[in-house]
Amino acid sequence: MPLEEKNSSPLINTVHMPQKTIMIIAGEASGDMHGANLVREMLKINPELNFYGIGGNKLQKEGVQLLAHASDMAVVGLTEVFSKLRKILKIMRIMKKSLDERRPDLVILIDYPDFNLPLAKAAKKKGVKVFYYISPQVWAWRRGRIKQIKKTVDKMAVILPFEVETYGRYGFTVNYVGHPLLDMVQTNYSKKDSRKNFGLDEAKVTIGILPGSRPSEVKKIMPELLRAAEILAQRMPDIQFVLPLADTLEREIINAILSEFTVKVHVISGHTYDVISCADLGLVTSGTATLETALLGVPMIIVYKISFLSYVIGRLFVHVKNIGLANIIAGKTIVPELIQADANGERIAGEALAILTNGEKKRKIIKDLAAIRAKLGEPGASRRTAKIACDMI
Repeated sequence: MPLEEKNSSPLINTVHMPQKTIMIIAGEASGDMHGANLVREMLKINPELNFYGIGGNKLQKEGVQLLAHASDMAVVGLTEVFSKLRKILKIMRIMKKSLDERRPDLVILIDYPDFNLPLAKAAKKKGVKVFYYISPQVWAWRRGRIKQIKKTVDKMAVILPFEVETYGRYGFTVNYVGHPLLDMVQTNYSKKDSRKNFGLDEAKVTIGILPGSRPSEVKKIMPELLRAAEILAQRMPDIQFVLPLADTLEREIINAILSEFTVKVHVISGHTYDVISCADLGLVTSGTATLETALLGVPMIIVYKISFLSYVIGRLFVHVKNIGLANIIAGKTIVPELIQADANGERIAGEALAILTNGEKKRKIIKDLAAIRAKLGEPGASRRTAKIACDMI
């Protein structure tokens, strides 16, 4: 689907514009990242904009006044939310109160539907315009939410092409802007230079370990990834492991888990995409990281593990074959997915060996991953989204 881009000039600040206040809500790490890029592009269009809301370090760095930090709200699974429910409800009251106190000219909501949809309803009642960026996964489960979205959201920008048709069936026209990762997933070095810069052996098979961005999921999944690493180290002596540290995680959390295992893992802060791209294979927790890894052309095994009750409830409502974004966008299973009990060290190591020891299989995965990029539209998603948002003010 063609992406229209009218008046793509990044600067239109030739005249003074009155200051406008915008609430922006990003309750998770990926939302913080995409939200920060959106804010940056909006400020290019109108430098007088004033932002406040919920987000992480990236939004704060762009000048957004945070009334709550995303790390206080991030949960994995349906049942895990209860441990933070009191804090989340308190934050909701603060944000609803701000609708009266600050009278924002626009509310921008990024994914995170269980929090954002009730907030959208409250904003709508106050007569505040609502812009939703990055759709909840209504195509996977709880499709009935589209009716609620249609009632409470003025405009929505989606980042996956098939989402246009999903909403269209309910008579809701949405704006397809392309995927923001196309602008972000870039490397600074070749694979060889990255390994040299990070102190890795250029000749060894390199495995990337991506345990997630939330402490709760890291504590649940990382031990199994390290068990797999120990098995791989026994089977393949010329192997090394690297872990790009997410900026939402404290190194102490990673070090505490690593201390329980004998395998050596190089933990590297910053340079996330160069770290991933220098790997021959990634062991990746389901989420945005699977698409980032796919765009870098690195074969992977997707793993996912939540509480048993969350899994059982999810099975009743989720209606998609795959859970990994790379496979979902491809429309088929191109990389293995190991969920719940299957996400154990032995199975992960077995799938890894099946790829690492089969050159033809590895080449086929790399070819299929390359085709994903073509399905995600053109670069410039944040810029296009910023124009839609600014036009609403």
